[in-house]
Amino acid sequence: MVKDKIKSLATDYKAEIIANRRHLHAHPELSFHEFKTAAFVEEQLKSFGITKLERKAETGIVALIEGRNPSHKTIALRGDMDALPIIEQNDVPYKSTNTGVMHACGHDVHTASLLGAARILQGLKNDFEGTVKLIFQPGEELIPGGASLMIKDKALENPRPSGIIGQHVMPLIPVGKVGFRKGMYMASADELYITIKGKGGHGAMPETLVDPVLIASHMIVALQQVISRNASPKTPSVLSFGRVEALGATNIIPNEVKIQGTFRTLNEEWRAKAHINMVNIARGIVEGMGGELDFEVRKGYPFLKNAEELTSRAQLAAIDYLGEENVEDLDIWMAAEDFSYYTQEIDGCFYRLGTRNESKGIISGVHTPTFDIDEDALEIGAGLMAWIAVNELEHKL
Repeated sequence: MVKDKIKSLATDYKAEIIANRRHLHAHPELSFHEFKTAAFVEEQLKSFGITKLERKAETGIVALIEGRNPSHKTIALRGDMDALPIIEQNDVPYKSTNTGVMHACGHDVHTASLLGAARILQGLKNDFEGTVKLIFQPGEELIPGGASLMIKDKALENPRPSGIIGQHVMPLIPVGKVGFRKGMYMASADELYITIKGKGGHGAMPETLVDPVLIASHMIVALQQVISRNASPKTPSVLSFGRVEALGATNIIPNEVKIQGTFRTLNEEWRAKAHINMVNIARGIVEGMGGELDFEVRKGYPFLKNAEELTSRAQLAAIDYLGEENVEDLDIWMAAEDFSYYTQEIDGCFYRLGTRNESKGIISGVHTPTFDIDEDALEIGAGLMAWIAVNELEHKL
Protein backbone atom coordinates (compact mmCIF):
# COMPACT_ATOMS: atom_id res chain seq x y z
CA MET A 1 0.00 0.00 0.00
CA VAL A 2 1.37 3.41 -0.99
CA LYS A 3 0.57 4.99 2.39
CA ASP A 4 2.62 2.37 4.19
CA LYS A 5 5.50 2.86 1.77
CA ILE A 6 5.38 6.62 2.39
CA LYS A 7 5.43 6.14 6.16
CA SER A 8 8.35 3.76 5.90
CA LEU A 9 10.35 6.11 3.67
CA ALA A 10 9.56 9.11 5.90
CA THR A 11 11.05 7.18 8.81
CA ASP A 12 14.05 6.08 6.74
CA TYR A 13 14.75 9.66 5.60
CA LYS A 14 14.05 11.34 8.95
CA ALA A 15 17.73 11.87 9.82
CA GLU A 16 18.40 13.33 6.38
CA ILE A 17 15.38 15.65 6.60
CA ILE A 18 16.52 16.86 10.02
CA ALA A 19 20.05 17.43 8.67
CA ASN A 20 18.65 19.48 5.79
CA ARG A 21 16.54 21.54 8.17
CA ARG A 22 19.53 22.21 10.41
CA HIS A 23 21.65 23.25 7.44
CA LEU A 24 18.95 25.66 6.31
CA HIS A 25 18.45 26.97 9.84
CA ALA A 26 22.17 27.64 10.23
CA HIS A 27 22.34 29.49 6.90
CA PRO A 28 19.23 31.71 6.71
CA GLU A 29 18.72 34.33 4.02
CA LEU A 30 16.34 37.27 3.90
CA SER A 31 13.42 37.63 1.51
CA PHE A 32 14.40 37.70 -2.17
CA HIS A 33 18.05 37.01 -1.28
CA GLU A 34 17.73 33.23 -0.99
CA PHE A 35 20.53 32.53 -3.48
CA LYS A 36 22.45 29.95 -1.45
CA THR A 37 19.22 28.40 -0.21
CA ALA A 38 17.93 28.00 -3.77
CA ALA A 39 21.24 26.45 -4.86
CA PHE A 40 21.05 24.00 -1.94
CA VAL A 41 17.49 23.03 -2.88
CA GLU A 42 18.46 22.50 -6.51
CA GLU A 43 21.42 20.36 -5.47
CA GLN A 44 19.19 18.19 -3.28
CA LEU A 45 16.51 17.77 -5.95
CA LYS A 46 19.08 16.71 -8.54
CA SER A 47 20.56 14.20 -6.08
CA PHE A 48 17.09 12.62 -5.86
CA GLY A 49 17.06 12.22 -9.65
CA ILE A 50 14.64 15.09 -10.24
CA THR A 51 15.81 16.72 -13.46
CA LYS A 52 12.79 18.74 -14.57
CA LEU A 53 13.38 21.93 -12.60
CA GLU A 54 13.72 25.61 -13.37
CA ARG A 55 14.22 28.92 -11.62
CA LYS A 56 11.31 31.30 -11.23
CA ALA A 57 11.28 34.83 -9.82
CA GLU A 58 15.10 34.68 -9.59
CA THR A 59 15.39 32.66 -6.37
CA GLY A 60 12.31 30.45 -6.68
CA ILE A 61 12.34 26.88 -7.98
CA VAL A 62 9.70 24.80 -9.71
CA ALA A 63 10.30 21.06 -10.21
CA LEU A 64 8.22 18.19 -11.55
CA ILE A 65 7.90 14.60 -10.37
CA GLU A 66 6.12 12.64 -13.07
CA GLY A 67 4.39 9.40 -12.20
CA ARG A 68 2.66 7.08 -14.61
CA ASN A 69 0.61 8.96 -17.22
CA PRO A 70 1.94 12.41 -16.20
CA SER A 71 -0.86 14.31 -17.95
CA HIS A 72 -3.53 12.54 -15.87
CA LYS A 73 -3.59 15.28 -13.22
CA THR A 74 -1.21 17.69 -11.51
CA ILE A 75 -1.11 18.68 -7.84
CA ALA A 76 1.27 21.32 -6.46
CA LEU A 77 3.12 21.31 -3.14
CA ARG A 78 4.55 24.59 -1.87
CA GLY A 79 7.33 25.51 0.54
CA ASP A 80 8.78 28.95 1.33
CA MET A 81 12.49 29.59 1.88
CA ASP A 82 13.11 33.05 3.36
CA ALA A 83 14.07 34.01 6.90
CA LEU A 84 13.50 37.04 9.15
CA PRO A 85 15.72 39.92 10.36
CA ILE A 86 15.90 38.59 13.93
CA ILE A 87 18.94 37.85 16.12
CA GLU A 88 18.65 34.24 17.25
CA GLN A 89 18.89 33.55 20.99
CA ASN A 90 18.74 29.74 20.88
CA ASP A 91 21.82 27.88 22.10
CA VAL A 92 21.73 24.99 19.64
CA PRO A 93 24.34 23.41 17.32
CA TYR A 94 22.42 24.66 14.28
CA LYS A 95 22.09 28.26 15.48
CA SER A 96 22.10 30.87 12.73
CA THR A 97 25.57 31.72 11.46
CA ASN A 98 24.22 34.78 9.66
CA THR A 99 24.06 37.36 12.45
CA GLY A 100 20.79 39.25 12.51
CA VAL A 101 18.98 36.74 10.29
CA MET A 102 16.99 33.78 11.62
CA HIS A 103 14.50 31.17 10.48
CA ALA A 104 12.06 32.34 13.13
CA CYS A 105 8.93 31.44 11.16
CA GLY A 106 9.76 27.85 10.31
CA HIS A 107 10.48 28.24 6.61
CA ASP A 108 13.50 25.99 7.10
CA VAL A 109 11.01 23.36 8.25
CA HIS A 110 8.76 23.95 5.24
CA THR A 111 11.66 23.67 2.79
CA ALA A 112 13.16 20.59 4.45
CA SER A 113 9.73 18.92 4.64
CA LEU A 114 9.07 19.58 0.97
CA LEU A 115 12.50 18.21 0.07
CA GLY A 116 11.66 15.13 2.12
CA ALA A 117 8.30 14.77 0.36
CA ALA A 118 10.08 15.17 -2.98
CA ARG A 119 12.51 12.36 -2.22
CA ILE A 120 9.69 10.08 -1.09
CA LEU A 121 7.55 10.81 -4.15
CA GLN A 122 10.45 10.46 -6.58
CA GLY A 123 11.09 6.99 -5.21
CA LEU A 124 7.42 6.07 -5.58
CA LYS A 125 6.68 7.66 -8.96
CA ASN A 126 5.73 4.29 -10.43
CA ASP A 127 3.11 3.88 -7.68
CA PHE A 128 0.95 6.86 -8.61
CA GLU A 129 -0.58 8.39 -11.71
CA GLY A 130 -0.08 12.05 -12.57
CA THR A 131 2.41 14.81 -11.77
CA VAL A 132 3.49 16.48 -8.55
CA LYS A 133 4.68 20.05 -9.02
CA LEU A 134 7.09 21.27 -6.33
CA ILE A 135 7.11 25.03 -5.70
CA PHE A 136 9.92 26.43 -3.55
CA GLN A 137 9.21 30.13 -3.35
CA PRO A 138 11.13 33.18 -2.11
CA GLY A 139 9.98 36.18 -0.15
CA GLU A 140 6.91 35.11 1.81
CA GLU A 141 7.74 37.58 4.58
CA LEU A 142 7.94 40.71 2.44
CA ILE A 143 5.44 42.58 0.27
CA PRO A 144 4.68 42.00 -2.61
CA GLY A 145 5.15 38.36 -1.57
CA GLY A 146 7.13 35.75 -3.46
CA ALA A 147 3.95 33.86 -4.32
CA SER A 148 2.68 36.78 -6.42
CA LEU A 149 5.99 36.91 -8.30
CA MET A 150 6.04 33.14 -8.84
CA ILE A 151 2.54 33.34 -10.31
CA LYS A 152 3.59 36.20 -12.61
CA ASP A 153 6.52 34.05 -13.72
CA LYS A 154 4.08 31.26 -14.66
CA ALA A 155 4.88 28.88 -11.81
CA LEU A 156 1.29 27.64 -12.01
CA GLU A 157 1.49 26.88 -15.73
CA ASN A 158 2.91 24.05 -17.85
CA PRO A 159 1.34 22.04 -16.33
CA ARG A 160 -1.37 23.88 -14.41
CA PRO A 161 -2.21 22.15 -11.12
CA SER A 162 -5.77 21.35 -10.14
CA GLY A 163 -4.88 22.44 -6.62
CA ILE A 164 -2.03 23.42 -4.32
CA ILE A 165 -1.12 22.22 -0.83
CA GLY A 166 0.90 24.20 1.71
CA GLN A 167 1.80 23.55 5.32
CA HIS A 168 3.04 25.87 8.05
CA VAL A 169 4.50 25.23 11.49
CA MET A 170 2.20 25.92 14.42
CA PRO A 171 3.84 26.19 17.87
CA LEU A 172 0.40 26.18 19.53
CA ILE A 173 -0.23 22.59 18.33
CA PRO A 174 1.69 19.70 19.96
CA VAL A 175 4.11 17.74 17.81
CA GLY A 176 2.38 14.74 16.26
CA LYS A 177 -0.76 16.68 15.44
CA VAL A 178 -1.91 18.82 12.50
CA GLY A 179 -4.77 21.28 11.98
CA PHE A 180 -7.13 22.12 9.13
CA ARG A 181 -9.84 24.66 8.39
CA LYS A 182 -12.16 24.77 5.39
CA GLY A 183 -13.18 28.11 3.89
CA MET A 184 -12.00 31.48 5.19
CA TYR A 185 -8.89 30.96 7.26
CA MET A 186 -6.35 33.83 7.24
CA ALA A 187 -6.69 37.58 6.85
CA SER A 188 -5.58 40.07 4.26
CA ALA A 189 -2.81 42.35 5.53
CA ASP A 190 -2.22 45.98 4.64
CA GLU A 191 0.51 48.22 5.99
CA LEU A 192 -0.33 51.79 6.99
CA TYR A 193 2.26 54.59 6.85
CA ILE A 194 1.04 57.93 8.18
CA THR A 195 2.81 61.26 8.56
CA ILE A 196 1.14 64.16 10.40
CA LYS A 197 2.79 67.54 9.90
CA GLY A 198 2.25 70.45 12.24
CA LYS A 199 4.29 73.31 13.64
CA GLY A 200 6.66 72.42 16.44
CA GLY A 201 8.25 74.54 19.11
CA HIS A 202 8.50 75.05 22.86
CA GLY A 203 6.04 73.00 24.88
CA ALA A 204 5.38 75.98 27.13
CA MET A 205 3.99 78.00 24.23
CA PRO A 206 1.19 75.76 22.82
CA GLU A 207 -0.76 78.72 21.46
CA THR A 208 1.97 79.32 18.87
CA LEU A 209 2.09 75.71 17.66
CA VAL A 210 0.14 73.14 15.68
CA ASP A 211 0.79 70.09 17.86
CA PRO A 212 1.10 66.92 15.71
CA VAL A 213 1.38 64.74 18.83
CA LEU A 214 -2.04 65.82 20.05
CA ILE A 215 -3.46 65.48 16.54
CA ALA A 216 -2.00 61.98 16.21
CA SER A 217 -3.55 60.97 19.54
CA HIS A 218 -7.02 62.05 18.41
CA MET A 219 -6.57 60.38 15.02
CA ILE A 220 -5.47 57.01 16.42
CA VAL A 221 -8.46 56.87 18.75
CA ALA A 222 -10.89 58.04 16.06
CA LEU A 223 -9.69 55.47 13.55
CA GLN A 224 -10.87 52.66 15.82
CA GLN A 225 -14.43 53.49 14.74
CA VAL A 226 -13.51 52.01 11.35
CA ILE A 227 -13.78 48.67 13.14
CA SER A 228 -16.39 49.41 15.81
CA ARG A 229 -18.84 51.43 13.71
CA ASN A 230 -18.11 50.75 10.04
CA ALA A 231 -17.28 47.04 9.87
CA SER A 232 -19.98 44.42 10.11
CA PRO A 233 -19.72 42.51 13.41
CA LYS A 234 -19.85 39.36 11.26
CA THR A 235 -16.64 40.30 9.43
CA PRO A 236 -13.40 39.79 11.39
CA SER A 237 -11.31 42.97 11.19
CA VAL A 238 -8.26 44.27 13.04
CA LEU A 239 -6.71 47.76 13.02
CA SER A 240 -3.54 48.12 15.07
CA PHE A 241 -0.79 50.72 15.32
CA GLY A 242 2.59 49.43 16.43
CA ARG A 243 4.89 52.40 15.86
CA VAL A 244 4.44 56.07 16.77
CA GLU A 245 7.48 58.27 16.26
CA ALA A 246 7.38 61.79 17.72
CA LEU A 247 10.96 62.94 18.08
CA GLY A 248 10.46 65.80 20.48
CA ALA A 249 11.39 66.04 24.17
CA THR A 250 9.78 66.87 27.52
CA ASN A 251 9.45 70.50 26.48
CA ILE A 252 9.77 70.26 22.70
CA ILE A 253 6.85 69.65 20.34
CA PRO A 254 8.14 68.12 17.07
CA ASN A 255 7.16 69.30 13.62
CA GLU A 256 5.78 65.92 12.60
CA VAL A 257 4.70 62.52 13.86
CA LYS A 258 5.15 59.29 11.92
CA ILE A 259 2.84 56.33 12.56
CA GLN A 260 2.85 52.75 11.26
CA GLY A 261 0.10 50.19 11.58
CA THR A 262 -1.69 47.26 10.04
CA PHE A 263 -5.24 46.61 8.83
CA ARG A 264 -6.53 43.06 8.40
CA THR A 265 -9.83 41.50 7.39
CA LEU A 266 -11.39 38.53 5.62
CA ASN A 267 -13.58 40.36 3.10
CA GLU A 268 -12.10 42.00 0.01
CA GLU A 269 -15.07 44.32 -0.64
CA TRP A 270 -15.00 45.63 2.93
CA ARG A 271 -11.21 45.87 2.74
CA ALA A 272 -11.43 48.36 -0.15
CA LYS A 273 -14.10 50.43 1.63
CA ALA A 274 -12.09 50.47 4.85
CA HIS A 275 -9.09 51.94 3.05
CA ILE A 276 -11.23 54.89 1.95
CA ASN A 277 -12.85 55.27 5.37
CA MET A 278 -9.51 55.33 7.18
CA VAL A 279 -8.06 58.03 4.95
CA ASN A 280 -11.22 60.15 5.11
CA ILE A 281 -11.49 59.97 8.91
CA ALA A 282 -7.79 60.72 9.36
CA ARG A 283 -7.88 63.65 6.95
CA GLY A 284 -10.92 65.14 8.67
CA ILE A 285 -9.27 64.98 12.10
CA VAL A 286 -5.83 66.17 11.01
CA GLU A 287 -6.88 69.02 8.76
CA GLY A 288 -9.63 70.04 11.18
CA MET A 289 -6.96 70.53 13.84
CA GLY A 290 -4.70 72.51 11.53
CA GLY A 291 -2.26 69.83 10.42
CA GLU A 292 -1.29 68.19 7.15
CA LEU A 293 -1.67 64.49 6.41
CA ASP A 294 0.16 61.95 4.31
CA PHE A 295 -1.59 58.56 4.55
CA GLU A 296 -0.23 55.62 2.54
CA VAL A 297 -2.10 52.32 2.47
CA ARG A 298 0.42 49.78 1.22
CA LYS A 299 -1.75 46.91 0.03
CA GLY A 300 -0.46 43.52 1.12
CA TYR A 301 -1.63 39.94 0.79
CA PRO A 302 -5.28 39.05 0.13
CA PHE A 303 -7.28 36.86 2.49
CA LEU A 304 -6.63 33.14 2.40
CA LYS A 305 -9.55 30.85 1.61
CA ASN A 306 -9.13 27.09 1.72
CA ALA A 307 -11.14 25.30 -0.96
CA GLU A 308 -13.87 23.31 0.77
CA GLU A 309 -13.63 20.02 -1.15
CA LEU A 310 -9.84 19.95 -1.50
CA THR A 311 -9.39 20.73 2.19
CA SER A 312 -11.95 18.09 3.17
CA ARG A 313 -10.04 15.47 1.16
CA ALA A 314 -6.71 16.60 2.60
CA GLN A 315 -8.07 16.45 6.14
CA LEU A 316 -9.46 12.96 5.59
CA ALA A 317 -6.08 11.93 4.16
CA ALA A 318 -4.42 13.30 7.32
CA ILE A 319 -6.85 11.35 9.52
CA ASP A 320 -6.04 8.23 7.54
CA TYR A 321 -2.30 8.89 7.93
CA LEU A 322 -2.13 10.09 11.55
CA GLY A 323 -5.38 8.99 13.19
CA GLU A 324 -8.43 11.11 13.95
CA GLU A 325 -7.15 12.04 17.41
CA ASN A 326 -4.17 13.81 15.82
CA VAL A 327 -6.08 16.01 13.38
CA GLU A 328 -7.62 19.21 14.77
CA ASP A 329 -10.08 21.78 13.47
CA LEU A 330 -8.60 25.28 13.35
CA ASP A 331 -10.19 28.63 14.07
CA ILE A 332 -9.84 31.76 11.94
CA TRP A 333 -6.32 33.20 12.18
CA MET A 334 -5.83 36.94 11.67
CA ALA A 335 -2.22 36.63 10.58
CA ALA A 336 -1.52 36.74 6.83
CA GLU A 337 0.24 34.46 4.34
CA ASP A 338 1.14 35.00 0.71
CA PHE A 339 -0.07 31.44 0.00
CA SER A 340 -3.35 33.34 -0.37
CA TYR A 341 -2.23 34.47 -3.84
CA TYR A 342 -2.27 30.85 -4.99
CA THR A 343 -5.77 30.38 -3.57
CA GLN A 344 -6.94 33.32 -5.69
CA GLU A 345 -5.82 31.38 -8.78
CA ILE A 346 -6.54 27.70 -8.05
CA ASP A 347 -8.00 25.57 -5.27
CA GLY A 348 -5.74 25.59 -2.23
CA CYS A 349 -5.34 23.92 1.14
CA PHE A 350 -3.12 25.51 3.77
CA TYR A 351 -2.83 23.47 6.95
CA ARG A 352 -0.81 23.55 10.18
CA LEU A 353 1.96 21.26 11.38
CA GLY A 354 2.27 20.90 15.15
CA THR A 355 5.77 21.63 16.47
CA ARG A 356 5.27 22.27 20.20
CA ASN A 357 6.78 20.12 22.95
CA GLU A 358 6.51 21.59 26.44
CA SER A 359 8.56 18.77 27.97
CA LYS A 360 11.52 19.91 25.84
CA GLY A 361 10.85 23.61 26.48
CA ILE A 362 9.84 24.16 22.85
CA ILE A 363 7.05 26.67 23.39
CA SER A 364 8.13 29.95 21.74
CA GLY A 365 5.96 31.52 19.09
CA VAL A 366 6.98 32.31 15.54
CA HIS A 367 8.78 35.60 14.85
CA THR A 368 10.57 35.41 18.21
CA PRO A 369 14.34 34.98 18.78
CA THR A 370 13.80 31.72 20.71
CA PHE A 371 11.52 29.97 18.21
CA ASP A 372 12.42 26.34 17.57
CA ILE A 373 10.62 23.08 16.82
CA ASP A 374 10.49 19.49 18.00
CA GLU A 375 12.20 17.91 15.02
CA ASP A 376 9.97 14.84 15.22
CA ALA A 377 7.55 17.07 13.30
CA LEU A 378 9.74 16.79 10.20
CA GLU A 379 8.95 13.13 9.64
CA ILE A 380 5.25 14.00 9.66
CA GLY A 381 5.81 17.15 7.61
CA ALA A 382 7.44 15.24 4.78
CA GLY A 383 5.35 12.08 4.89
CA LEU A 384 1.97 13.74 5.21
CA MET A 385 2.60 16.12 2.30
CA ALA A 386 3.59 13.17 0.13
CA TRP A 387 0.48 11.21 1.16
CA ILE A 388 -1.90 14.14 0.59
CA ALA A 389 -0.40 14.63 -2.87
CA VAL A 390 -0.82 10.97 -3.83
CA ASN A 391 -4.31 10.88 -2.37
CA GLU A 392 -5.28 13.97 -4.35
CA LEU A 393 -3.89 12.57 -7.60
CA GLU A 394 -6.14 9.55 -7.12
CA HIS A 395 -9.24 11.76 -6.84
CA LYS A 396 -11.03 12.15 -10.16
CA LEU A 397 -11.45 15.67 -11.53
